[in-house]
Parts: sequence; C-alpha cells; structure tokens
Amino acid sequence: MWWRCLGSTPHTEVFASHRNARLTVHGRRILVERVAAEMGISRPTTHKWVRRWRAEGDSGLADRSSRPHTTPHRTPAVVEAEVCRIRTVRKLGPARIGPVLGLPASTVHRILVRHGLNRLAFLDRPTGRVIRRYEHARPGDLVHVDIKKLGNIPHGGGHKVMDRRQAMDNKLATTDERRSCKPVIGYSFVHSAVDDHSRPAYSEVLPDERRHTAAGFWQRANAFFAAHGITVQRVLTDNGSCYKAKLFTRTLATAGITHKKIRPYRPQTNGKVERFNRTLLDEWAYQRPYHSNDERTRALADFLHTYNHHRSHTALGGHPPISRVNNPAGQYT
Repeated sequence: MWWRCLGSTPHTEVFASHRNARLTVHGRRILVERVAAEMGISRPTTHKWVRRWRAEGDSGLADRSSRPHTTPHRTPAVVEAEVCRIRTVRKLGPARIGPVLGLPASTVHRILVRHGLNRLAFLDRPTGRVIRRYEHARPGDLVHVDIKKLGNIPHGGGHKVMDRRQAMDNKLATTDERRSCKPVIGYSFVHSAVDDHSRPAYSEVLPDERRHTAAGFWQRANAFFAAHGITVQRVLTDNGSCYKAKLFTRTLATAGITHKKIRPYRPQTNGKVERFNRTLLDEWAYQRPYHSNDERTRALADFLHTYNHHRSHTALGGHPPISRVNNPAGQYT
C-alpha cells in the first residue's frame, strides 16, 4: 500500500535499504504527488487522510464538523439572554435592539436566529413565547378539523363581479328573507379536515355548523382518509358548540378515535387546518369571481384535487401531500 511509504515503518527500511532504491525520500515524494494528482487532491489533504487513517482506522475517514472547539469572541450568554428578553417583551427588531445594548444590528440578528426569534411570526404575540411547532410521526396520528364561514353569492353574482346596484338586485331576486329591509343571503360553512403528518385535506360546503352536520361530515372525512390508507387515531378541534356536543365525541369514539380539543383562545394549536383555511380562501373562494354559490361549490372539488395531488407544499419539501400518503409500506414504523 502506497501510504505505508509515508513514514517510519518497517516497510520504509526495506524500500530504502540501498542507495539506488526506487523509493528513496525523493521517490516517495513522487509517489505521493502522483497519487494525489490522480485523485485530484492536494498533498496536504492526502497527508491529512493518511494521518487520520493511521490513528483511528476506518472511523477516521468519516466527515467531521468544521465548527471550532472554542469561540472566544462569541457574544456572552448574559448579553444574548438580554437580547432575547427585549425581543420577546418589546417585540423590537435588530436595528432597535442594537443601540439599546451597544451591539451591531448584524450581531443581534445572528443571536435571534440562533434562538429561533428572528421572525415575529415565530412568537405568540400576547405572551411573547416561541410557538412550538410539531409534526406527528405517522399519517392518522392526528387530524385537524375546523369550520370556515363564507358569505353566500347571489344568483348572477355579487359586488365582486358587477357594480353594487346590480349586485343588490341579484340579492333581492335570490332571497325573500329580509332584515332591516335588506335582503339576507346567509352563509355557507366549509368543514375541513387535514392530516397532521401527510397534509391531505378533505372539505365540504355545508349549510350550517350544528352538531349533526359536524358529525356527518366527520364520518365522510374518515372514509376519505381510510380510502387513502390512513387510519385516524386522534382528532383535534376547537371548542365550538358542535364539537363540544356529546354526539360528535360519540361519533369519534364509535370509530375508536380519541377527541382532543385545543386550549381556549389558542387557535395556533390547530394551526395546520387554520393555515389550510387561508389557502382555501386565496386559491378557491376568492381565486376568481363566481356568478353563483353553486358555481363556487362545484369548483371546490378541483381545488382539493390540485391541493392534494399537484400543489407543492413547503412543509413537505416542495412535494404534494399525496407523496407522503403513497409511500412504501413500513416507512412509518
């Protein structure tokens, strides 16, 4: 082996046993240089790996972190703690925290990044605490369920399609119900369920948010997840009256599903379906003008197919949710 010629080993004595030996010090240098050139690496790099291999064997050939053992010029922990305190209490940015503590704004920014405080969106505004983000390990471990309320669209279209006078005429022609002499079009309720791990979504536009409606929706949503090979273990909802009803809890229990409710006034806990609701509005409900409520409802199926099968999801590395559902068996064990 060529590396045995790089130091004082018994082989060196044999190779250099006489004056005309090919592997003299000069010959060894040529050997190392030629091997290094053949591999496309420098001599110092060659010596580094040989030295590590001799000292540690094959384990010495593994990559190592380039992080220094000590950082003498790093900002003291006390100062970093004060930067974090000002950030969480006063919600100030690096440009304003820097002058307060006598630090460059760039240093403050690096400290905030190191502690996960560089974006105010990472903080709970009322308490200043870092929002703990989580993801369950398997599809079906937790499904988020919520309801989004949408105003109905009169036949012929509302004010987003035409001028307000014509929109009012459409409302008058659509309904006979009046309140304070004004037509009442009413609302639709979009019930949605999103799997915590794989993110596929199921939604329906329903006329209300009563307990029987919510329970019926869940039975159909559960069938949707089952058809995709997802066995639901737990369901997370807010504290709406339809979810607090015993009927909804019994419906889940019948299927062997545990019902969990978020802490009051903490919608962040149910954040995955809340974020889906925003996407639902941007890319379906308000994506284009609709001329009737039925037209908007029919468009929901196409949106859901695109969302589940084609739309890239940042939390999934740019892949659609279906990519996590159709994975080889045993991946989640």
